Amino acid sequence: MVSTQLRKIYTTLFKEFGPQHWWPGETSFEVMVGAILTQNTNWSNVEKAITNIKNAGLLDPKKLLKLPDQRLASLIRPAGYFNIKAKRLKNFLRYFVDKYGGSVASMKKVSLERLRTELLEVNGIGQETADSILLYALDKPIFVCDAYTYRILTRHGLVDKNAVYNDLQEPFMDSLKHDAKFFNEFHALIVRVGKEYCKPVPRCSECPLK
Repeated sequence: MVSTQLRKIYTTLFKEFGPQHWWPGETSFEVMVGAILTQNTNWSNVEKAITNIKNAGLLDPKKLLKLPDQRLASLIRPAGYFNIKAKRLKNFLRYFVDKYGGSVASMKKVSLERLRTELLEVNGIGQETADSILLYALDKPIFVCDAYTYRILTRHGLVDKNAVYNDLQEPFMDSLKHDAKFFNEFHALIVRVGKEYCKPVPRCSECPLK
């Protein structure tokens, strides 16, 4: 049964690694920015970009929205694809400020389903980014899937190799209790084992899931 297998994976990883304390970010808004900037790069580069924004005293939705695109792009340069990401970030900020006044508390009052629909309508926000914002910034119970999720689920025969995002997410949403804290921890553990063991060339013999 899929739910049994998923719970066994979670229990094994939690026993091996313990709590992961995700997502790295001091505020919900910082997590939102990070979720957009982390597309196609690693977190250490995102941290440098966010540090630039903080040092400039601009980690505020309304301040960032007013910033010229070139200035924003220069601040987030360490995150890579900085011109594209500046536009994507601006698109999100425009939505966030126009719809919710830049207030995380106002956004949290809205249902997960409605917020997900809205986020996916923002140019440059895909499913993984939208779900990262929902789970990690807004505490909404939705499971975030990524390349690590794909590797682990396909290698353990839980989904087909042709699986797309919805196929990866479905087993978690259909067979596990919808709890934001649990989904947060589970995804963080998947990222941990993916980075250390379930690599493109896997280290199966040493992996806690062997």
